[in-house]
Amino acid sequence: MFRSKPNVNGVRARYEWKGMIFILPVLVVLAFLDFYPLGISIFLSLTNRSIAHLFVYQIVGLRNYAAIIGSGTLFKILEQTAVWSTGSIVLMAGFGFLLALLMTQPGISGSRIYRTSYLVPWAYPAFITILVWKGLLDYQLGFVNKFLALFGISKIFWLGLPSMAMLSMMIVNLWLSFPYYTYVYTASLQSVPKELYDAAKMDGYGTFGVLGNVTLPLLKRQIAFITVFGFVFTWNNFYIPFLLTNGGPGTSTYILVSYTYYEQTALLQYGIASAYAIISVLFLLVFVILINRYTKMMSVLY
Repeated sequence: MFRSKPNVNGVRARYEWKGMIFILPVLVVLAFLDFYPLGISIFLSLTNRSIAHLFVYQIVGLRNYAAIIGSGTLFKILEQTAVWSTGSIVLMAGFGFLLALLMTQPGISGSRIYRTSYLVPWAYPAFITILVWKGLLDYQLGFVNKFLALFGISKIFWLGLPSMAMLSMMIVNLWLSFPYYTYVYTASLQSVPKELYDAAKMDGYGTFGVLGNVTLPLLKRQIAFITVFGFVFTWNNFYIPFLLTNGGPGTSTYILVSYTYYEQTALLQYGIASAYAIISVLFLLVFVILINRYTKMMSVLY
């Protein structure tokens, strides 16, 4: 008469342990590639390790962080990193969204050809593309200045002036990244049910009305996630600042990741370099937490 209840908790626990076995390789990889380097960086940031104290070094606590904040260099590098990241993401995300919006419009002829052609920047390794752009932007022999001369525009010192060097970095980043944003935004736009567009048009909305009342409200979390992800990736983008300008002219295009590399490889200040790296991680962590709190962008993942 009396039937025993199934041991739900036991079954659930058994399946949870089996699931842990499957994700164990991922945890091991994360431990060696993320957590271990992060732990080493935190430890080194608390020491005075440098070329003068390479093998015999001491724990100095927060002295490296105090020295960085007191030097004034941190705030300049942070400002340049913020300008670089914000300017790049505005160009990349904006251009990618506009191009995706254009490619998803009904009646566009040759859309497959266009979608294939703007994958060209991804067909070459990034470092080769950056070096090609460095030649194109050369003051004396670069194709860009020669092309502008056809319209009577005088030569521009693209990589020799601080403001132009930063703009050049953003342009190169746009060339390298717009295919990614275009394809991601295209996938997001195609996820909106066509019936909603038809209903909006029946209600009398025009192109901008549909965009403002249907497309953007439905995709706001996806757009926030893509934008923040791009901001974080650009914040840590080492190749363009290093290969295109190498921090110049002067120190005007150093960002946190490239200046950290400079402190470690040129100045051989390993403790200071590690402190810069941890400061960068903390800034990004706080930024992502605050943005997610107000946009709920992580809800697109679950």
